Amino acid sequence: MPTRPAAVPPDFDGLRKRLGGALRQPGDEGFDKARQSYNPLYDQRKPAAVALCTTSDHVQACVALARDSYLPIAARSGGHSYAGYSAPEGGLIVDLRGMSAVDVRPDGTAVIGAGARLIDVYTALAAAGRCLPAGTCPTVGIAGLTLGGGLGVLTRKYGLTCDRLVSAQVITADSVVRTATPNNETDLFWALRGGGGGNFGIVTSFTFSTEPAPAVTVFQLSFPEGAAAAVVGAWQEWTVNAPDDLWSTVVITGGPTPTARLSGCFIGPQTALNPLLDRFIVNTGKPSNRFVQQKSYLDAMRYFAGCAQRANCTPDSLPRSTFAASSRIITDPIAEPGALVDMIDGRTDMDLLLDSLGGAVSRVDPSATAFPHRKALGTIQIYQKTTVDKQEAATRSVAQVRDALGRLGAGGGYVNYIETAMPDWGIAYYGPNLSRLDSVARRYDPDAVFSFAQSIHRA
Repeated sequence: MPTRPAAVPPDFDGLRKRLGGALRQPGDEGFDKARQSYNPLYDQRKPAAVALCTTSDHVQACVALARDSYLPIAARSGGHSYAGYSAPEGGLIVDLRGMSAVDVRPDGTAVIGAGARLIDVYTALAAAGRCLPAGTCPTVGIAGLTLGGGLGVLTRKYGLTCDRLVSAQVITADSVVRTATPNNETDLFWALRGGGGGNFGIVTSFTFSTEPAPAVTVFQLSFPEGAAAAVVGAWQEWTVNAPDDLWSTVVITGGPTPTARLSGCFIGPQTALNPLLDRFIVNTGKPSNRFVQQKSYLDAMRYFAGCAQRANCTPDSLPRSTFAASSRIITDPIAEPGALVDMIDGRTDMDLLLDSLGGAVSRVDPSATAFPHRKALGTIQIYQKTTVDKQEAATRSVAQVRDALGRLGAGGGYVNYIETAMPDWGIAYYGPNLSRLDSVARRYDPDAVFSFAQSIHRA
């Protein structure tokens, strides 16, 4: 391999000119706001600069500067990296939020800028009568979600977000604009569908196939104290046999006595959903509260985003959250649901979120895309609310539960819930696809320009 040239000092003045002045450095007005991530735990990170990009040319200039000066670089759309990787200490943040247009074409495909956030994506798609399976958090960026796979409430019916990807425009480490499709840059296209954000270049736009926007029935069943183990056990059997139209999640909330609620959505009318819910509660007992309501696609997405009662649901109007988190994958039903519930007994402000997979996700071969967890029953997100001063304790608590879940047979992890301390993280997140991902990363980024603590190819 050729020796990499010696680093040159970063020419931020030159970059500022290329960006038309849209570069923020320490001391500049707006720098502190521009560098913020979604999670305040990373507010102490001090990047060298934030580039507010609006064109692919801007991104190319950023990549060239980072490559030539050996400067850490990370793209940001929503800023939701669970490990804070979109805020590199001393590095360059490539802020893509100025590249957020959503263009729904007559053939039903949608070209979406990498800086678009989900609530804006849903709003634009719904206006055209279309939908895209994606996540529930309204401020999550379409880029990070897609690159890690893309779980969401329509997953079982329409697949992962990455399964709808038709093409992607990518700036690779050599500053070349590449278009990855099933027939062009095919290895790169494969890797972008579940290979994690930040590993292969900076995606500037995505083209997705979409579906006609359906009517959606949302539901939530809350259960009394003491029912959580029965709810988990019943859910595991119920979701395996559920139709593709039904997606669900069980949330176990820690505390003196953990509690459980089942929520989700059904693509179809209430009259078809209610018998399925009745079948569920045969094994759990009567819920303390039962809510079922049919909504339009956009109203359903606003409901899951927590915006049903908000007049204003724009990304910049919504609060940030302080949390620590990790994940596990449920491949086979957990034999001891009571043990799962017991592990968060007394853990105040911790939730375990069990999200269903299966359906359309399971009908794609695990090697067809980089996302490896095709045959899993579901995912478990470990989510601990915290404060900046209690970060270490929260991180330890999450790790304890993560390891306990592993002992119950829930292994692996979901890369979009990336955690710095995940044991054997490469295999956990990518499974048997790790070796091919490493080859793709080395081909497109031989000098590890896009290197970070958990990048597939590290410097």
